[in-house]
Amino acid sequence: MIPFRLIDEATEHGTTMRLYKRGIDYSIRVDKAGDLMNSRLHYSEDVLAELACKAIAGRKKPHLLVGGLGMGYTLAAVLANTTDCARVTVSELMSAVVRWNREYLGILAGSPIEDERVHILEQDVGKVMRENKNGFDAIMLDVDNGPDGFSRDDNDALYGLRGLNNAYDALKPGGVLTVWSASKDQAFTQRMMKVGFDVDQKQVRSLSEKSGVHHTIWIAIRPG
Repeated sequence: MIPFRLIDEATEHGTTMRLYKRGIDYSIRVDKAGDLMNSRLHYSEDVLAELACKAIAGRKKPHLLVGGLGMGYTLAAVLANTTDCARVTVSELMSAVVRWNREYLGILAGSPIEDERVHILEQDVGKVMRENKNGFDAIMLDVDNGPDGFSRDDNDALYGLRGLNNAYDALKPGGVLTVWSASKDQAFTQRMMKVGFDVDQKQVRSLSEKSGVHHTIWIAIRPG
């Protein structure tokens, strides 16, 4: 098998990320964490967006927030499942990820960051939520592999009670928060309910509807 070839690397905010390519496939890897994302395995990221868009389908001019650009698949799914009048804000802390989407990865998902509905913020999504009370109809979070990294301070600020309260306040009444995770986390479900969300969760495969490893997606509604 042809090995992956290193294309670029960047160190930001104390994290070193590396972009690899093999044929038409790309991989972004992080020191000690291994394969963070792979262009072949994005079905659950698509579903993250589809579930959020479905929950607010009746809204004419929705404002949606995507936390974590990744390889652009979640953003592309948002654009395919929302209205032409929608506004989509993407918050991506790692500037290298934004640059890689422009230089290498955009073609994979149809260059979604070039859509006129999209506004990219190279900021922490937690900060974006704190600064936009009642600002979004939907928020999609796919950051740090989900709430499993809860021991980290940055992760606590996003997936702990503090972060979930920020997400709740950033949503309009009746708005939806969807969260991607590589694994199940019952404690996270309980935290969402404690904040006041109506919570459901789904197990979704990584490669297609019927193949790949299982990932978890939470669907949390702020009551209207």
